[in-house]
Amino acid sequence: MKVINQAVVLKNGVKLPKIGLGTWQVKDGDECYHSVLAALKNGYRHIDTAEGYQNEESVGRAVRDSGLKREDVFVTSKLESHIKTYQGALDAFEKTLKALQFEYLDLFLIHAPWPWSEIGKDCSSGNVEAWKAMESLYRAGKIRAIGVSNFDPSHIENILKHCEIIPHVNQIGYFIGLDQQKTLDYCASKGIVVEAYSPLGIGYLLSNPIIGEVAKKYQVSPAQICIRYCLEKNTVPLPKSTHEARIIQNTQVDFEIKPEDMKVLEAIKGDPRRWN
Repeated sequence: MKVINQAVVLKNGVKLPKIGLGTWQVKDGDECYHSVLAALKNGYRHIDTAEGYQNEESVGRAVRDSGLKREDVFVTSKLESHIKTYQGALDAFEKTLKALQFEYLDLFLIHAPWPWSEIGKDCSSGNVEAWKAMESLYRAGKIRAIGVSNFDPSHIENILKHCEIIPHVNQIGYFIGLDQQKTLDYCASKGIVVEAYSPLGIGYLLSNPIIGEVAKKYQVSPAQICIRYCLEKNTVPLPKSTHEARIIQNTQVDFEIKPEDMKVLEAIKGDPRRWN
């Protein structure tokens, strides 16, 4: 079975497709709408959005117009990073459902452990409040799975100490060059599935000469190597593209990277992202 048709099973039995379409920095309106439609037409069944991306409305419209049954498409959205209260989380979720025009959401994540404008701020109590709100929505059947994003093990430990439900997912920036092994190992020990956003290193990795050489060896594109690397690391990659040909190509990762080539890729170091 092709990878695009495979799924991982979350701790609660919910199936999460192994590759998703990322929509960060995809403009609301035609660009997002047609990107999501193209993905769904070409086998994707997993779409990742967020209130902070400001494109939930276009994602929802594309899912509805795709001709697919709602239950056959896994859609993720996220609680904005600055919302750290119980009621604020409930209100934000209702806003997300209204934008998507869905009756339920497949996965809802706390977007970050701190506001993006205050990276590193201690929001331990606020994360607990937000998580308890998400637990209530999960128990009410409005969300099929709940999780976090950009959380390191200490942030997750705070949730486990004060709440009842272990996050089903942790979505983190993960790509060749960024060592997140500590978080990967921790999540594996707790049964938390790791999703990899920016698997192409925000496009930076596509011109990396070492990745280019490995890609030639397998007769695939650098993007396909990057996506396959994330799969080999037991993460769920969320590549973004607005071009149908690349959207299709990003699903064609039905090969394995040999251990010796994984070592070559693992030796690459560097994070091109800049949050300041």
